[in-house]
This record gives sequence, structure tokens and C-alpha cells, in this order.
Amino acid sequence: MVIFHDPQCEEYGSYLRPEQPARVQKSVPYLKGAFPGWEWRVPAALPNDDLLKLAHTPALLRRLQGPPDFDEDTPYFPGIFEHARRSVAAAVEATALALSEERKSFTLMRPPGHHATAGQAMGFCYLNQIAIAALYARRRGAERVAVWDFDAHHGNGTEAILDGKEGFRFSSVHQFPGYPGTGTRQTATCRNWIVAPHSPPAEHMEALAKSWDAVLAFRPDVVLVSAGFDAYVGDPITAMTLEKDHFAELGRWLGQAHFPAVAILEGGYSHELPELIGAFLDAWDQ
Repeated sequence: MVIFHDPQCEEYGSYLRPEQPARVQKSVPYLKGAFPGWEWRVPAALPNDDLLKLAHTPALLRRLQGPPDFDEDTPYFPGIFEHARRSVAAAVEATALALSEERKSFTLMRPPGHHATAGQAMGFCYLNQIAIAALYARRRGAERVAVWDFDAHHGNGTEAILDGKEGFRFSSVHQFPGYPGTGTRQTATCRNWIVAPHSPPAEHMEALAKSWDAVLAFRPDVVLVSAGFDAYVGDPITAMTLEKDHFAELGRWLGQAHFPAVAILEGGYSHELPELIGAFLDAWDQ
């Protein structure tokens, strides 16, 4: 297992917000202590605008470089454009590693990205690193790229960017009703499974199994995972019921499939986030 992490991603944000530096500050020492055999890498270089423009408009790239705030959940922070680009760099380098060496990797970075659309930063997200990585994979020659999103919130930005494009399958399970209020439709490219707040874990896992079956049926050359851990029963901003062992089960499914794969940290705001990440990655790594 390779963990892509740049400590600079901890250098912005507010501890008054759910998406805060402690998410990775606590996860790094836990993972290093619990899994000493894993390899850690710092992303080598920031992506250029040509790579970012695979998914985003020039207007958004300009907008990210200065205030005001983007919305109530997505403030402008000094240097946020560079922080978001570091998240993209980690996702793209992890994808290149999966395609060239078929090594498993996880990007432990912030900000997350799956809510960012082509032209709008929103929902804690500024650039959509998983969409950029998916488009990059196609440019690298992957004919079939799957994105599996098990974050508690619908990856509306990823869906909007990839929908209708040849060679992609987006498969998402998420709470509804819930932010951002999307994810109820099906298209040839994008499949969604909704889970009502406070649904029993068995019902949620059944939806996840169906979403994973849709990924397997697509026969992808590479799977990119929007790994959000906010479906955990103890998460402060959702109303879902999964436990740590359920995230381990998702990791086992990924490991048993034997596709080249990358997992990218999205949501997850509980104090147990380090343990949830560890359970998922450890099961995947077996």
C-alpha cells in the first residue's frame, strides 16, 4: 500500500469547521503506527492548468486564486488554489502508479473534491481531483474507467463532469434527503443508489453491494474510489449507521476484484476517522 500525503495540506482551515486539519493530522500518526510496512510518498509536482482543464473551466481556475468565499461551506483560504492542486497531484500520481505498476494507493489529502463541478467550488471542495484523475486515466489509454463513490453525500460534481462521456461509469451510494440534494437519476454513464437517513446497516450495505456489482459489470481497466467515511454511525454531519467493520468489508470487495485501483479521501468528520481509514485500507491490502 502506498499512501500519498503532503503535510502542507494540514496548513489551512479552521477547527470550527467539520473539514479541518485534524482529519489528516490524526490520521497520519495512526496509520504510520498501525501499518509500518506501508510506503509514504509526497506528490512530486503541482499539476499545470492543462491538466486541471480536463475537468474545470478557466473561469473557475481564476476564481480560486482570490476571495470572496465560494459559499457558506466553502470559504476562500489564502493559498487554497495550491492546496487543491496538491490534492489533484496526489490523485493523478496515484492513478499513474495504478496504471503502470498496478500498485494499491490511497491519497490522504485535503481538501476533498467530489462536489466541485466544472465551474463551481462547493461543499468543502475546490477542484475535483477524482474526476481529473479519471479523465487523465483515459488520456493515458485506459478504455474503461470506473468511479465508485461511497461517501455519504452524492458526488454531484463528479457525476456532472463525467456524465455522457465515453468510457466512464460513475456509481454512487449516498444519503437522501441530504446535501447536495442530487443523485436521484440514472443515466447510461451514472448510476445512483439512495439510502434514507437512519436506514439499517444491512439496507445500506445492500445498496453498496449493488453499486459495486455495477462497477464489476463495467469491467473497468482501473477503479477510482471516492472514499468518504461520513456514512459512519458516529459522524457529526450525517444520519447513517455504518460501523468500522462495514468499511473493512468495502475494502475486501475492492481487494477481491483485482482491478488496478486508487482510493481518494473525501468526507469523514468523526473522531474515529483514522480507524475507519485503517480498517478499509487494511482489508483492501490483504
